[in-house]
Amino acid sequence: MAVKQMAGHLIRRLHQTSTQVFAARMQQQGLDMTPVQFAALDAIRTTPGADQAGIAAQIAYDRATIGGVIDRLEKKGLVTRSVSDKDKRARVVTLSNEGKKLFTQLQPVIADLQNDILRGLNDVEKAQFLKLATKALDVFDGEKQS
Repeated sequence: MAVKQMAGHLIRRLHQTSTQVFAARMQQQGLDMTPVQFAALDAIRTTPGADQAGIAAQIAYDRATIGGVIDRLEKKGLVTRSVSDKDKRARVVTLSNEGKKLFTQLQPVIADLQNDILRGLNDVEKAQFLKLATKALDVFDGEKQS
């Protein structure tokens, strides 16, 4: 089997494309934001009171590295951290007003760039791709929960 027909190779290349499109769009907006930072903002927004470990789990990111991601978001004034009432070792992360405002501003930009990432596909193919990619990942997500 040729490398160009291997799932891992194609996924890596699509990830590179996705990251490049994201970076270009953020640069056009005059923003310093990475895909992981945006995913973290989304997880924080959708799960009020989440701690760093919970955020890492939601976005499938390692717990050791999420602290640096949250540090950068905090330095940008987009999130705040406080000690958890439930576990004094845990830090609860919350969107700041600036973070909420930026997330709302970015939503249409992020939605639009999805089309650029998959521009070679028509709408039916995009839906099929998303369904299949989700199905492929569900197996791994299920293994993590076991």
